[in-house]
Amino acid sequence: MNDLYSIIDNSILPQFLFYPQRRHSKPDGDAFDLIVEVDQDVKIVCRAYPAANDAPWLLYFHGNGEVVSDYDDISQFYNSRGLNLFVADYRGYGASSGHPTFTAMVSDAGKILNYAGKELKADGFSGSWLVMGRSMGSVSALELASRSGDELSGMIIESGFISVSKLIRHLGLPSPGNLKPIEDESFKIAASINLPSLVIHGEHDRLVPLEQGRELYETIGSAQKELLIIPHAEHNDIMFVDTDKYMDAIKNFCESVLNHNRGG
Repeated sequence: MNDLYSIIDNSILPQFLFYPQRRHSKPDGDAFDLIVEVDQDVKIVCRAYPAANDAPWLLYFHGNGEVVSDYDDISQFYNSRGLNLFVADYRGYGASSGHPTFTAMVSDAGKILNYAGKELKADGFSGSWLVMGRSMGSVSALELASRSGDELSGMIIESGFISVSKLIRHLGLPSPGNLKPIEDESFKIAASINLPSLVIHGEHDRLVPLEQGRELYETIGSAQKELLIIPHAEHNDIMFVDTDKYMDAIKNFCESVLNHNRGG
């Protein structure tokens, strides 16, 4: 896995696939930042939005062109439904150092979960962890879910794709070479996931077409999985076309997973 994405990372494609923004503002209210050192002289700035000490945590890998502080307002929708939200940036995004690559995305995800879990537990937070990936963040979330062991209780993918190679083809970007090993491994990763899973996708998503969301849902290996299609929604308005439907699905999924784990 360490060099799986090297053919993409070492090509011109990252400049077309990553749109790092340098926006970063101080957290308000109960929110706070956590800095994770993922490599020598490379630090990822994450933001925690707590609802309650015993509430479950969603480790959220955001979409391209977004940063953690973009979730300052969005976090209230999660908090009001009893969910703690923990949003992670990528290298080169927001106040984080380094440069974004797919190799770094998948290697940093586990380090962020491990560090955040320990730090927040030490601060008195006892809730379970689930992972959520939106759009580009699905790369991190799927990789993490495939090798998380008992660290995660569930996975949510919103507007995601099963393999970056499929996204490259859909966008009509030049291929840097043979991408079949990446696609094959991506399908293996999705098939190996046995965590309870929720896939959310917009009916009219043109950036990541609905068929990619369906394909991801069908490939995920978990016996406990759901697919929610938001009618009329596109890629970037999916949460706001029907906010209650979107958020209630996430809340109900998390409650179902945690109740099952407790034997309820």
